[in-house]
Amino acid sequence: MTFKPFEIEARPNKLTWMTLSWLLFAVGIGLYLQESIKRHRENPDDRVIPTVTQLAQGVQNAFLNPAEEDDDGSAATLKWWQRLPHSMIWKDTAASSRRFLISLALMIPAVLLGLHIAMFPYIGALFMRFVLFFDKIIALSVLPILFIAFGIDELSKVMLMVIGVAPTIILDTCNLAKSVPREQVVKGFTLGAGNAQVAYGIVLKQIMPRIIASIRLNLKPLMLFLFAGEMIASTDGLAYRIAIMRRHMGMDIIIPYVLWVALLLFLVDASLRFLNKRWHPWFKED
Repeated sequence: MTFKPFEIEARPNKLTWMTLSWLLFAVGIGLYLQESIKRHRENPDDRVIPTVTQLAQGVQNAFLNPAEEDDDGSAATLKWWQRLPHSMIWKDTAASSRRFLISLALMIPAVLLGLHIAMFPYIGALFMRFVLFFDKIIALSVLPILFIAFGIDELSKVMLMVIGVAPTIILDTCNLAKSVPREQVVKGFTLGAGNAQVAYGIVLKQIMPRIIASIRLNLKPLMLFLFAGEMIASTDGLAYRIAIMRRHMGMDIIIPYVLWVALLLFLVDASLRFLNKRWHPWFKED
């Protein structure tokens, strides 16, 4: 059988698929290790590309030791599982997760607003032009205004995330709702459904899987705005810690934090994909 990997109809077997899916990870790790060995051979005190030992020490410090500002010396007497809840990465993850989940929950009103804009003409006339204009405002440009109006506490960071992502979710929901064939709406009214039943029972139910997919695609922008707020004005959080470590060239902490953030976002994305399949087994993504 001829090996033709660049054909559209090619179908790799399971072993080939698994090998290819991990290939780039292995190449990236190999290149990192090679460059790390090279740099440390030239300069044993190099801090730009930590060795595996230094990274392991950094992971241990992040997961088992409290942040410098919280270290009173008492954690050293605890067992490793007792030190986890007091660790630096736990504190920062809890702070960032709280802000992230609040802003994610605020996407629900954005979805409902987009649905109403599409389904109810008077609501569309009131909000559509404003949302279109608001969507063109660069969220980071209003960050100083948010800090002045709401201070540098939690609210300003959450508002930055909502302002940056909510208009996109509103417009996407609106477009998805308008894409539902008009015949289905008319048939719903013909069968005796009311306005709410048509909007929520027919239209929203059909477009909900794609709305969840849209939210999944906006997880990274949501985290980006969170990082912007935390790096500029915060006393805890994942981005705050990365900014602090940058000043000290603490790459042994920064790299594990970056990978930890990627893992957390991957898990959130996987959870949304799982829920989407569980709630809408009939939906097949394009």
